[in-house]
Amino acid sequence: MEFVLNKLKDFDAYPKTLEDFRVRTYSGAVVSIVSGLFIFWLVISEFMYYLTTDVSPALFVDTTRGEKLRINMDVTFHNLPCGFLSVDAMDISGEHQLDIDHNIFKKRLGMDGKALPQSPTKHDELGDSQIKVPTPSLPPDYCGSCYGAQTTEGQCCNTCDQIQEVYRKKGWTANPESFEQCQREGWSKKMEDQMGEGCQVYGYLLVNKVAGNFHFAPGKSFQQHHMHVHDLQPLRNFKFNMTHTINRLSFGKDFPGIVNPLDNVEKKSDNPDHAIAMYQYFVKVVPTIYESLNGNTLATNQYSVTEHFNPLKGENAHGLPGVFFMYELSPIMVKFSEAKKSFAHFLTSLCAIVGGVFTVAGMVDSVLYQSLRSLKKKIDLGKAN
Repeated sequence: MEFVLNKLKDFDAYPKTLEDFRVRTYSGAVVSIVSGLFIFWLVISEFMYYLTTDVSPALFVDTTRGEKLRINMDVTFHNLPCGFLSVDAMDISGEHQLDIDHNIFKKRLGMDGKALPQSPTKHDELGDSQIKVPTPSLPPDYCGSCYGAQTTEGQCCNTCDQIQEVYRKKGWTANPESFEQCQREGWSKKMEDQMGEGCQVYGYLLVNKVAGNFHFAPGKSFQQHHMHVHDLQPLRNFKFNMTHTINRLSFGKDFPGIVNPLDNVEKKSDNPDHAIAMYQYFVKVVPTIYESLNGNTLATNQYSVTEHFNPLKGENAHGLPGVFFMYELSPIMVKFSEAKKSFAHFLTSLCAIVGGVFTVAGMVDSVLYQSLRSLKKKIDLGKAN
């Protein structure tokens, strides 16, 4: 048994020297303290890194079908009243959403950029308008004329909004100043009183998951001979300043680390030629799935964007003033999966840190010890300069 134990000592990879043969130096103490602090810092850094979550991406073909695409928006127009703006959306499948007011809110802004007092009316044409013009009471049997735009026999148009709506459905150009209902409600005064105001448009759209566009433009919109038209005739005496700030634009829900390129993008200029313009944003939407550690899966989207600016001042200018977002969907889907870091990898890193620092520290200590020893010998022999 004693023989076996003696043989076992031959496998000791760390032979010990006698305490009497060990030399302790000040330089060695300094190297040991510095290396110990360095190891402590690296170990803490490695431990914090171990606690973080890895997110690994993967690409594959998007095979989802029949889903709706949610577009979240918050855009501020600094010098364009809410009463001038309409929000429209259309896609290549032929679906059109004109002058959208569901899930879309408009907030009037004063010349200082602050919100004006809001009205509880959500679908007010003027966007939470506080402008109230006294209107005479109408008799109970009153039936306003639709001026030939009625779609059913005996249809009544009692308000300015109603007559503009039937004109829009007919695809006709409307001049509210010539309608008795609009004159009674003070339509022109409402528009003039809004001059110098801005408008914040926020909310969301639900559109088909196909290529399409949505835009903010002045004037009531309608379809005419399969063409999308904005009626600017009632607003012919006004200038359309389309400078704006995109506070937020996203497609779907947010996930950790998402970057929306158009968030907080500001388009303002002191050049008056840049005020009346067509701003176009060409968006490539990338379907994305984010899978968290707890197994929850979030289906959303990322996007990239390029933009084009078209001033509408001059003889060769053509186009509609407004802010247009043309989007199309990528056939490739991205999947992000969260994963915890391996504990074995953490232990391996700790061993590498401790072993590596001690090895380098030993080399540094050896060089210092030999250098100081050689210098001491020269001093003892009187050869040092």
